[in-house]
Amino acid sequence: MSGARLVPAVIAVALAATACGSAETPTGSNTDAGITIFNTEPESPLVPGNTTEVGGSRVLDPLFTGLVEYRAQDAQPVNAMAESIDTTDSKVFTVKLKQGWLFHDGTPVTANSFVDAWNWTAFGPNATQGASFFSQIEGFAAVHPDDPDGADGPREAPAPTSNTLSGLKVVDDHTFTITLSEPFAVFPVTIGYEVFSPLPEAFFKDRTAFEQNPIGNGPFKYVSRTVGTDIKLTRYDDYKGDDKPKFKDLTLKVYQSRESAYADLVANNLDFMEELPPNALAGKQYETDLGDRVVQRETLNNQTIAFPFYVKPYDNVDLRHAISMAINREEITQRIFEGTRKPADGWVHPLMKGYQPGQCGEFCTYNPAKAKEALARSGYTGEIVLLSNTDGGHQEWAEAVVNSIKNTLGIEARFVPSTSFGEFRQKVNAHEMTGMYRAGWIADYPSIENWLTPLFRTGASSNDGLYTNPAFDAKLAEADKAANEEDAIKLYLEAERILAKDMPSVPLWTQNTVAGRSDRLKVANLDPFRTLDLYSVEVA
Repeated sequence: MSGARLVPAVIAVALAATACGSAETPTGSNTDAGITIFNTEPESPLVPGNTTEVGGSRVLDPLFTGLVEYRAQDAQPVNAMAESIDTTDSKVFTVKLKQGWLFHDGTPVTANSFVDAWNWTAFGPNATQGASFFSQIEGFAAVHPDDPDGADGPREAPAPTSNTLSGLKVVDDHTFTITLSEPFAVFPVTIGYEVFSPLPEAFFKDRTAFEQNPIGNGPFKYVSRTVGTDIKLTRYDDYKGDDKPKFKDLTLKVYQSRESAYADLVANNLDFMEELPPNALAGKQYETDLGDRVVQRETLNNQTIAFPFYVKPYDNVDLRHAISMAINREEITQRIFEGTRKPADGWVHPLMKGYQPGQCGEFCTYNPAKAKEALARSGYTGEIVLLSNTDGGHQEWAEAVVNSIKNTLGIEARFVPSTSFGEFRQKVNAHEMTGMYRAGWIADYPSIENWLTPLFRTGASSNDGLYTNPAFDAKLAEADKAANEEDAIKLYLEAERILAKDMPSVPLWTQNTVAGRSDRLKVANLDPFRTLDLYSVEVA
């Protein structure tokens, strides 16, 4: 399979750009200008296999090119560094690479560049954020043994019996094979996610030096990083990919609040902001402030509240149901977001093929009476705490959610802000949350499976609340190896319905993303993953 034909039908997605300057057609100019875009401080050093959050992803996406990329217009996967990805059984895949590609240090990108990077990421002692994405590959249990009492338990995980995945084999410099432990039709789609990026030999020789000066193979190369201020990239003119940026320098500016970034955008001191803050949405102020500089489209992301199952009382399912039914999503999306958000009725995004409305059932519907009944069953009478970073424009809605819970349930509820997204995520990953907390998801790849497995499977990369349910895990495993599209969708939907019974997180809303550009940019489009399509950008 090659090109767009690589995509199994089960993961097809249809996305339409909406009004206000979205999906403008580039005219092809190429300049030496530079642009600035909004970013939050990355949580970790810039290593693809150890980055699964937005602040780092926005930097790594232009730095690295993987086997597969997702088209900006509709999120469909197409081959990037892969010349072909062939399989006859969805279990054994043969990957052939395009030749002549180089890392930014001038060394060639080979089959070993991918296999060595994947082995490093999967290896348990490296404790990477992206390890679980490799769990489908044969031999994962040998390189990443299960920790008997979880990451936070007193016992250490057993030592790996291998430091390489038995399912990865290098055939020659430009060919390698991937053998999965079970057939998984979605696998060729997942490998466009950044954790599957290649790494140069320099990374393995001196990881510290690499973290200070990351070396990728993408359309932009690294220049500098000033923590808390910005990250600078510049165009890599020897880039071999089909899409080449039409501007030279890219600066990702770190802001402590979206409000201050928005002020810079209005004043043309910031060139692009991928999501405007609530104060800009209120009364549609952005229309007055930006005019034809507004950029909009429906994007593959949602907002949720996650629960730390390791802290009482949030391990109480009746309390979780009470909290969800006490949130007036319709009122909040209208009052805070002027209707640019749509109340969620499940965990799978509505734009995914396979989406079924109402999967959350009564538990995602505002119902004060039933919320109070669930609270009474829980036996809890104390305080409810909601934690969130405030540099992403979350304070207004978080306070509204807390007030809705407080007023509906008649108990104390409090919002606790955290300034830095990076600091907030570090505490989330360390399982140091003292209350329920803001979460959300932007699709890694266009599949119904991506809204379930990474977030809720036991031990998965983004299962930060440590939710576990063997029945849910078993249903996912059954869906993964389904013989056809219809069967896979039915099984994933059955897994989603298990989530409604357990409520491991509270779905809040999806969104029509409202972004903005400076008047320096003639063209600037959003992609489905709520990021700037860098290849569309044209500087006036």
